[in-house]
Amino acid sequence: MAQDFSQETVMFKVQAEEVNQAREILLAVYAALKEKGYNPINQLVGYLLSGDPAYITSHGNARSLIRRLERDELLEELVKNYLDQK
Repeated sequence: MAQDFSQETVMFKVQAEEVNQAREILLAVYAALKEKGYNPINQLVGYLLSGDPAYITSHGNARSLIRRLERDELLEELVKNYLDQK
């Protein structure tokens, strides 16, 4: 019989090293997108929502960089920084 987890909270934890790496990757990808004339925010949102690396330019090795991490690691870094600024 399958267990019903709908009422339980699942703990999610990312190591500090992965968070620092996520920040560096996001900054590098942002810079590469901007250099190529793209709107970096729109492109990053497209990638994070879809998982399609075609949203990220290959300029500056940005596409390879962003694929080093899972999207949840990137999202955690973004949410953390957003909330830390409030």
